[in-house]
Amino acid sequence: MHERKVEPPVTTSITEIETYGVERIPDKDRTARPIDLFRLAFGGANTFATCVLGAFPILFGLSFWQGLAATVLGLVAGALLLAPMALFGPANGTNNAVSSSAHLGVHGRVVGSFLSLLTAIAFFSISVWSSGDALVGGAHRLVDLPETDVTYGIAYAVFAGLVLVVCIYGFRFMLLVNKIAVLAASALFVLGAFAFAGDFDPGYAGAFASTADPLFWPSFIGAALIVLSNPVSFGAFLGDWSRYIPAGAPRRRVMGAAFLAQIATLLPFLFGLATASIIASKAAKYVDPAAPNYVGGLLAISPGWYFLPLCLIALIGGLSTGTTALYGTGLDFSSVFTRFSRVQATFFIGALSIAFIFVGRFALNLAQSISTFATLIITCTAPWMIVMALGYVTRRGWYDAEALQVFNRRQRGGRYWFTNGWNWRGMATWLVSAVVALLFTNLPGQFVGPLGDLADGADISLPVGLVLATVLYLALLAVFPEPRAVYGPAGPRFVRASDASVPPITGSTEETATEPAAAH
Repeated sequence: MHERKVEPPVTTSITEIETYGVERIPDKDRTARPIDLFRLAFGGANTFATCVLGAFPILFGLSFWQGLAATVLGLVAGALLLAPMALFGPANGTNNAVSSSAHLGVHGRVVGSFLSLLTAIAFFSISVWSSGDALVGGAHRLVDLPETDVTYGIAYAVFAGLVLVVCIYGFRFMLLVNKIAVLAASALFVLGAFAFAGDFDPGYAGAFASTADPLFWPSFIGAALIVLSNPVSFGAFLGDWSRYIPAGAPRRRVMGAAFLAQIATLLPFLFGLATASIIASKAAKYVDPAAPNYVGGLLAISPGWYFLPLCLIALIGGLSTGTTALYGTGLDFSSVFTRFSRVQATFFIGALSIAFIFVGRFALNLAQSISTFATLIITCTAPWMIVMALGYVTRRGWYDAEALQVFNRRQRGGRYWFTNGWNWRGMATWLVSAVVALLFTNLPGQFVGPLGDLADGADISLPVGLVLATVLYLALLAVFPEPRAVYGPAGPRFVRASDASVPPITGSTEETATEPAAAH
């Protein structure tokens, strides 16, 4: 038997720093509702960075209506893929990386931690860059602020610092920020409809005379996949927020909140799509595929009275996106390196991310590379999400909360120990599917895999990864059944179980402190 940690005090005020890490949130403190999950997920995506993604169909040469079709397709597909990832938080009271121990093993859960870390840094960087550029550009037009490296650097530093403060205070402060962001950013986007109504032409034709053009379908699929990447990027983070929802909350409401939050982002996506079509018509140099500059083009076509609302969108929305990304990263980092508290881990990762932002922006000019980096991360994350979702279905949503914490407590054994802490079924599925998907990646001028040209130039990496992960994981579960103990009292669904025994949980945090070798 190991000694249980003393529970941290309940955090009920935004001025109190959240003390919980990835240990299971006690039932008495799980007072969030599905609507709060909606606010956090929508607030984190109802931002200027999403507008930038919304401009890509136009940058790819699609017409407005073709771009709208690609946007809706990508958004709905991504929301459907994301929604099941909201269920792990209420079921286990911890984040999704810890929950993945059930399917990838006690040690295999570091895959989710690594993916969430890379995703957060990439999207945090994109958020700070796009919002900082918009703030400086808007201030230049409003008060003639000089556009120099110094002013950009100050904007990035102040903005990133604000995000870091919110993340350190934790969940309730972040929830307040997103409550404000949902209403304020939505109102400002609607105001934008009036600002650009006179210039908007839904008949914008794009670069393709017809869908028979050999480049049309690669462009359409590529645009849809970029839109789809936005909801998929939340896959590793939903548990960070849904863990505060009671376990008894109706599953359909929890999934519905996650799904509708992404569907609601049609608002910023439409803003980006519509304004990009105006830029393409009135300031075409800003949508040059060789050097696209959506932020500069938007400032160029905006009426003077909309500069201030545009700056507010950049500030509020970017703050929301940055906090949702960085909070989850700090939380998960503290679970992998248990000597760090959540606050220490958040500060460390935040400082690292800020340094990365400055090096990338001023020394290496990595803006395009970060976009590529984010796309490749999503390609690797999607198969992991398939393993999690199918695992949830086959387990009937049943998990052993104590066994999930074995890694965090530096213990051994339990239902999810499998083979020395690794469940090779889930690990093999993720690794093979991710590698094959990367082989099919086709990002012209950035990254093209060895098999990237097999679909006439279309990037089919994500669909290939998703289909392969689904087939391979179910096949491995059928041929090599998991121990009956992992399925709980109701037994498995759709797959068989073996009678293999599971080792008891041994060791403790206290023992690890005096005998470090016991953790290995």
